[in-house]
Amino acid sequence: MQNSVLTSHLASYQEPIGGISSEESQCALGCERQALVRVLRSYSQLVKPKIIALLLMTTAGAMWMAGNTDLFRFFITLLGGGMAAAAANVINMVYDADIDRMMERTRHRPLPSGRIRARDALIFAGILALTAFGLLAIFTNLLAAGLAMLGILVYVGVYTHWLKRSSTQNIVIGGAAGAIPPLVGWAATTGELSWAAWVMFAIIFLWTPPHFWALAILKREDYARAGVPMLPVVAGERLTAAQILLYALLMVPVSLLLVYPLGMLGSFYLSAAVLLGSLLVMKAVQLLQDPCNRERAASLFTFANLYLLLLCAAMGLDRWSLTHTLWSQATASLQGICTTLIALASHFAQGGSLG
Repeated sequence: MQNSVLTSHLASYQEPIGGISSEESQCALGCERQALVRVLRSYSQLVKPKIIALLLMTTAGAMWMAGNTDLFRFFITLLGGGMAAAAANVINMVYDADIDRMMERTRHRPLPSGRIRARDALIFAGILALTAFGLLAIFTNLLAAGLAMLGILVYVGVYTHWLKRSSTQNIVIGGAAGAIPPLVGWAATTGELSWAAWVMFAIIFLWTPPHFWALAILKREDYARAGVPMLPVVAGERLTAAQILLYALLMVPVSLLLVYPLGMLGSFYLSAAVLLGSLLVMKAVQLLQDPCNRERAASLFTFANLYLLLLCAAMGLDRWSLTHTLWSQATASLQGICTTLIALASHFAQGGSLG
């Protein structure tokens, strides 16, 4: 009798529950998970994570240079700054959804493709902005929080709404928004904005046109189709390449102001800034020699990203005492090798021999 009851119970677990078999239930669960992954991926694309990573590197560089040693404040500043940048990117995508549909590069974004509704995106942006302000105001200071909100206003109001569709200088003036993250990092660390912070602002401000105009040359047809007056569309590739070279030449000496006269950074950063700046100028010269060469434009765009990442990394490494020790040893060894080579060259020039 007990065995028959147990068998009956086991059989009941294998019967469909509510008319749905276990296989159908698992399939439905799998579909729900896939749908959730698609939604999360769409919202991730909405915030432009690659751009945020680049902006946060400038924030980190400013905090390293300002002498931040508080890991919690470092994390909160990057989190709050990243959320503020994400909010600005989302609002930008909502505003530009109409022209994004016309451009091959952007037509598959979440809003033009219909994967996310504009209302939901704006709610998401509002939550991001409010959370960013709260985190920065509570755990750092109001100056950092206010600057983060200013970055949203400049990016959305000045660049997206006012200049992007009306001026060839859209990315120049609007680039001020991308130069605000290092100000946020400096303010979060020190509670003020010194000359060094404004030099970092100037570096990013001057870096933006070479970086973005190289991309605009690559996507010239897309911008022309959408009616966006990017410089290559209106003035052509040659003038754009000349402007890229001008901004690159201006940026290099500005980046050295952190060494002299400000004295914030030392010889390691100086060497990195000169090397990276020289390579960027070289690529700008190569593009000017053949402005319609897409490979050269792509190479410049890629290196411009690498330039900013490595320059900010050099700021952090220069503030690390171990870097100075290793750098001093390396330069001393290099000087010794050069002295030996010069002595040998002089010896052979005078007719000497190894014997």
